[in-house]
Amino acid sequence: MTTAPKPITDPVEEHPVGAATWPRPRRGFIPLLGLTVATAYGALLAQAVLTLSLKSNELDAENATTVLSIVVAVGSIAALIGNPLLGRLSDRTLSRIGRRRPYLLLGAAAAVLGAFLAVAATSTALLAASYVVTTAGMVSITVACAAIVPDQIAPDKRGAPSAMIGLGAPIGAVIGLFLAQLVQPNLTAMFLLPAAVSALTALILALTIKDRRLERSERPRFSFRELLMTFWVDPRRSPSFAWAWASRLMIFFGVATVNAYQAFYLIMVHGVDPATVGTSILIATSILSGVSLLLAPVIGKISDRVGRRKPFVIVAAIVFGLGLGLVAIAPSYSMFLVAVAVMGAGQGVYFAVDFALVTEVLPDPDNPAKDLGLMNLATSLPSTLVPAIAPALLAIGATAANPQNFTALFVAGVIAAFLGAVFIVPIRQVR
Repeated sequence: MTTAPKPITDPVEEHPVGAATWPRPRRGFIPLLGLTVATAYGALLAQAVLTLSLKSNELDAENATTVLSIVVAVGSIAALIGNPLLGRLSDRTLSRIGRRRPYLLLGAAAAVLGAFLAVAATSTALLAASYVVTTAGMVSITVACAAIVPDQIAPDKRGAPSAMIGLGAPIGAVIGLFLAQLVQPNLTAMFLLPAAVSALTALILALTIKDRRLERSERPRFSFRELLMTFWVDPRRSPSFAWAWASRLMIFFGVATVNAYQAFYLIMVHGVDPATVGTSILIATSILSGVSLLLAPVIGKISDRVGRRKPFVIVAAIVFGLGLGLVAIAPSYSMFLVAVAVMGAGQGVYFAVDFALVTEVLPDPDNPAKDLGLMNLATSLPSTLVPAIAPALLAIGATAANPQNFTALFVAGVIAAFLGAVFIVPIRQVR
């Protein structure tokens, strides 16, 4: 059962929800929260989907896909460590300005620094280091934003804010790619502009959020064992959380198959000009996010109203898998856009309702950031797994005329998406 948070230090108006009281955030809080998450993802995904590919080609044109795989994999490892670790630190932070606000400020600084380092990179190692810094910034911002939802919103009111959090990645991709393509082909500006916008929104949220200061007596206990447990939740004690984690891992595996290699896919398979591939990706991402944005808030509210999460998440995962299957067989860029629209319908609803489901199966609701950070491992781990296995999948049946088998890569994503739907079924803690 989710328990009420401790009283908030900042003056807020409260309202009853059953026997519990929950803080009522300021007007405009939910849109600003969503924008902060979206721009954080935008700064990261503009690099992962577009600018890192261009920078990799600039560093080593003959081995650009290998360079990209190394850079993304290293950044993903940083995300694997950073998500639960920063979540744990956030839950324990005794700062006078709150326990979430410092991580918004840290993330803003890291986003800008990472972009500058990427521009200056002259080798694969330096580019990977820059992406680690960028990833740390995104993780810091999104971990703080995710924890704010269970901090301040009652469980039966989390549909709308969960939609905002869940749509952060697809909407962020549109924002980041839009900003990047505005200044193409100036690669320096393409790195810096999305990072600057992300930093600005994080700063605005940090200045306006009502963030409770944690008292020393409330601080969660800490030991070496607790440090190790930062990266673990016992599935026997929290089976619903474990199944939700496995489902998200599978869905984001499918997402990663497209995101990581979309630029190369469009160039090699559909003959898109490398000089304008950013625009082609922006169009596709805008369609995906537009469909998601139309459906997710509506479905989130319906989910709140009917008091059910699982059916929406299961159907959404299946629809996403079908869309990814259409991507695998798309004979043209136009049909690729149709497939992307189907993916958007599934992905947007999944992201929105799944986050609300996750907040209701947290092992420790009073200290949510650590477990939400651990859940974010399921989001970031596929970005490491996919580059690791993609070369083998892309090599299946490869020929001189068709050196990269993108169909095999996307079919693997389809299978993962369908497994994501199956893994929701055993969850018992949420209907």
